[in-house]
Amino acid sequence: MQVHSSVEKETVRKRNILLDPKVVPYVFIAPFLLFFLVIYLYPFISTILMSFQRIDGPNSVEFIGTANYERLFNRNFKQALGTTFRYAFWDVVVLTIVPLIFAVILNSGSVKFPSFFKSVFFVPALTSTIVVGIVFRLAFGTLETAPANRLLALFGQPAKDWLMFPDTGNFVLILLTLWRWMGVNIIYYISGLQAIPQERYEAAEIDGANAIQKFFHISLPGIKPVLIYVITITVLGGFAMFTESVALWAQNNPGGVGRTIVGYMYLMGFYKNNMGMASAVGLVLLGLVLAVNLIQLIAMGFFKRED
Repeated sequence: MQVHSSVEKETVRKRNILLDPKVVPYVFIAPFLLFFLVIYLYPFISTILMSFQRIDGPNSVEFIGTANYERLFNRNFKQALGTTFRYAFWDVVVLTIVPLIFAVILNSGSVKFPSFFKSVFFVPALTSTIVVGIVFRLAFGTLETAPANRLLALFGQPAKDWLMFPDTGNFVLILLTLWRWMGVNIIYYISGLQAIPQERYEAAEIDGANAIQKFFHISLPGIKPVLIYVITITVLGGFAMFTESVALWAQNNPGGVGRTIVGYMYLMGFYKNNMGMASAVGLVLLGLVLAVNLIQLIAMGFFKRED
């Protein structure tokens, strides 16, 4: 009887500890902390360590200091860096402005069946990137019968090797990205526009404001938090772009035209079997993304205190 009594007391004691108001919050956040430590923090620390190592295999690891970083800024990396910055810049410009225009039009009430058009714009985001890449690769092929070259022929222009040169290749890449992700940003913008009180627009109309004035003085300031979010995730997506490039060029990437920083990291890690260099590339990319996003957030007044 005493044994059973002690077991019951111990069970009650443990139960009371779990129900302690000071302990309960830690019980709830424990799964997240475990997930963060295993999935994010451990790989991040391992990446930092590997960037200072030469890894020829699981049993051949040598500490080489900053040698990976010293060899990093070669011609191929600089080319990948230029391609990434060029793509990220136009990605932000296009995926910020074009969806905003469509969102304002769809939210204005002048378009019939707005829900239908929202669905039409959003559907491309649900498609496979690889399938879309194959379709775009065929549409912008090198043959004169390719749809893009046929369109050029209607205007008397010669056929182009779209994916063989940086300018035209970047244009196809931006077009693919716009087609896929424009609908997502439209939904973000519409949610922000619908949160603006309608009384502001009515007061502006009484004061004689036109549509452009209402947009710049009411709509744009009203969706500033959404705008900051859209630009931030677009910057992240621009610098992290990899799948779209692989889908368009596959292994046929002449002169590294479509190779981005992530593509270069993949090349170093899995084709060149140089995980140390790949880790260094990944950390440099992380630093670039943090710096660009920090500059963007400061420029948009994200850290300013509102009185």
